[in-house]
Amino acid sequence: MTLTEMLDRSVRTFGPATALRDDTRAVTYTELGARVGDVAAALVARGCRPGDRVALALPNVLEFAYLYYGIARAGGIAVPLNPGLRRAEMRRLLADCTPRLLLAWAGIPFLTEGEGAANGEGAANGGHTDDLGIDVVVLDPTSLADFAPRDESPPLVPRRGDDLAVLLYTSGTTGEPKGAMLTHDNLVVNAQVDQGLVEMGPHDVLLGALPLFHAFGQTCCLNLPLVSGSEVVLHATFNPRHALTAVGENGITVFLAVPAMYTALLHLLSRLPEEYDLDSLRMTISSGAPLAVELLHRVEERFGVVMLEGYGLSETSPTATLNVEGRRRPGTVGTPLPGVQIRILDQETGEPVGGDGGGVDVVGEVAIRGHNVMRGYWNAPEATAAVLSPDGWLRTGDLGRLDADGFLTIVDRKKDLVIVGGENVFPREVEEVLYAHPAVAECAVLGVPDARRGEVVGAAVVLAENTEATEAELRAHVRARLRSVKVPRHVWFVDALPKGGTNKILKREIALPEELRLPV
Repeated sequence: MTLTEMLDRSVRTFGPATALRDDTRAVTYTELGARVGDVAAALVARGCRPGDRVALALPNVLEFAYLYYGIARAGGIAVPLNPGLRRAEMRRLLADCTPRLLLAWAGIPFLTEGEGAANGEGAANGGHTDDLGIDVVVLDPTSLADFAPRDESPPLVPRRGDDLAVLLYTSGTTGEPKGAMLTHDNLVVNAQVDQGLVEMGPHDVLLGALPLFHAFGQTCCLNLPLVSGSEVVLHATFNPRHALTAVGENGITVFLAVPAMYTALLHLLSRLPEEYDLDSLRMTISSGAPLAVELLHRVEERFGVVMLEGYGLSETSPTATLNVEGRRRPGTVGTPLPGVQIRILDQETGEPVGGDGGGVDVVGEVAIRGHNVMRGYWNAPEATAAVLSPDGWLRTGDLGRLDADGFLTIVDRKKDLVIVGGENVFPREVEEVLYAHPAVAECAVLGVPDARRGEVVGAAVVLAENTEATEAELRAHVRARLRSVKVPRHVWFVDALPKGGTNKILKREIALPEELRLPV
């Protein structure tokens, strides 16, 4: 099934029901289908042909959905890009995917910064991105009608489930972004399987505050609710006060976020405990970054509903495993989705541990195979061969272990390992302990260069409001629970940790205090 067929079925089934809304606008499924058809007609009129890439750089607005599904209906490949990217970052990605068009939201940095900024002339006229020769269409809520006039019949462009639908650039937390090639089947089946596991339906209202240019937001805040007949309340950016207010005002039943977002919500609720009505919630879901068990328990206690943690990557569309209600194990990321296999690889040899990758409680690299796994990386055969085997197993770069019941625990990213005098220390294990301290709001554990041992454990810590803690106190807290090699040799306090567009902590951007940097 293609994204177009998925949406068409929902339009026929749920026509008059509200599909999407923001703070001031709402569209029914019928209206969504009509707007998607208009966009497809406009794209074909502009020369878009099956297989052409069409980039879109928009926040979470209704127009994102019109364009995303309109590109699919026209037979194109959608390339969602972070609208907050600076001009140089955006140009690197555009040069890699060479789209026929860039559909950009008015006012994004790419359009406004520097003397050579793109000079798109509005929805009706294409500009160009300097020497890249890519047409730019600048959109806002008033200009879409000019871009997609309603007097044309929507085209019917046949596509198959195994055709490419989306080129999704990885977040680049461990290097240069690469374009994961996702098919219609990858995305539709992932949404359908997720729907069955969380039992989402027309009775649900979901908050869409996760960025739609990211895999988690795209599948779980767009494809999943729309295949379910649910209503999505879109927020252009995540704001804790706005999000909590929306729960009561819009009757939100399903709340999806990454751990850093839940931390911000708990911080606000601790200051204003009586101000927000959370009674409509039936479920919270976390993914996109490691979730400390202590944070899970705090969310469940304050929100009064179960929290389900899942795991996946851009390369897996994204969901690969999920804890489901009635069968979950806090501290793990659940069991594989139906149709998905997980195995553990030896870190040195790359061979499956125990012969089949099912060795119990053995830490190794997580590998995934199933309907959710990408076709490969765009224009990167060597990078593809490094992670994707001929028989379809994807090496994730994450370290994990399976228990006897098939629950997967993510230990850490392979590249985040801190090696202290030859001994491996997993940052997430130390972070879990730090999060259990009442004064710690957020933390990131990383390697600090050390002349004698190569590197030692360091921790950047954000303290909770109206609390105090010293380096010695936090080190003692960890020492009481972990071996000495895992105790942070250095702890420093910061006002905030750097985060990417998906609110994931970016360890590579954490600056070490001057006194901890080895002389060059």
